Amino acid sequence: MTRDEFLRRFQLHSKQLQQRPLLKRLRPAAVLIPLWEREGQLEVVLTQRSNHLRHHAGQISFPGGRQELADPDLYTTALREAHEEIALQPNDVELVGVLQDYPVISNFLIRPYVGFITPKQPLQADPSEVEEIFTVPLAHLMQQQGHFAYRLRRFIYDQVYFIPYEHRNIWGATAGILRELADHVYPERHTLYRSLNEG
Repeated sequence: MTRDEFLRRFQLHSKQLQQRPLLKRLRPAAVLIPLWEREGQLEVVLTQRSNHLRHHAGQISFPGGRQELADPDLYTTALREAHEEIALQPNDVELVGVLQDYPVISNFLIRPYVGFITPKQPLQADPSEVEEIFTVPLAHLMQQQGHFAYRLRRFIYDQVYFIPYEHRNIWGATAGILRELADHVYPERHTLYRSLNEG
C-alpha cells in the first residue's frame, strides 16, 4: 500500500466509533502506529517486548506506554515512548490521525496515533524493554480476510483477534488496534475474518 493510497482512504472515511461501555478508573496511555515508506510501500514498525518484563513479556506491540505527569498530552506520550523504546526522534514523525481510544484488561485506556515516520538515524531497541524491532507490510495487516478471531467474552470485547505474519503471531490489543485501523481504511470489508472457534 502506498502513502498516497493510505492517506486517501484514511481521510475518506469518518472515524467509526465502536459502542463500548463507559469505563471508569482507566489510566491514560498512548501508542504510535509508525508507518514507514520504503521502496514505495508502507510498512508498520512493531516491537517484540523483552522476555524479562513483568507485563506482556514477549508480546508484539506498538511503541507506547502510560502517560507521565510531565507529558502535556497523549501525543507527547506516544512520541516520548517511541523515542525511549526504538530511538525514533519526535521530529521524524508526521501525524496522520488518531483512532478511537482502546481500553485493555490491564486497566489502561490506549489512544492510538497514526503517523508517517522518516527516521534519519537507524532505529535502535532499548534492551530493557524491547527484544526486537521489525516491520510488517501495511497491505498485509489491512487484509481483514487474513485476520483470525476467537470468540471469547474477555473484558469488554466479544472476540480476540490474531494476525499471523511469517513466524510471528500478532494478537491482543495490538491486533485489536490494527483491526480497527483496517476497518477504518476498508470499512466495506469489516465483516471479513476467519473464526477459530465457530462453525
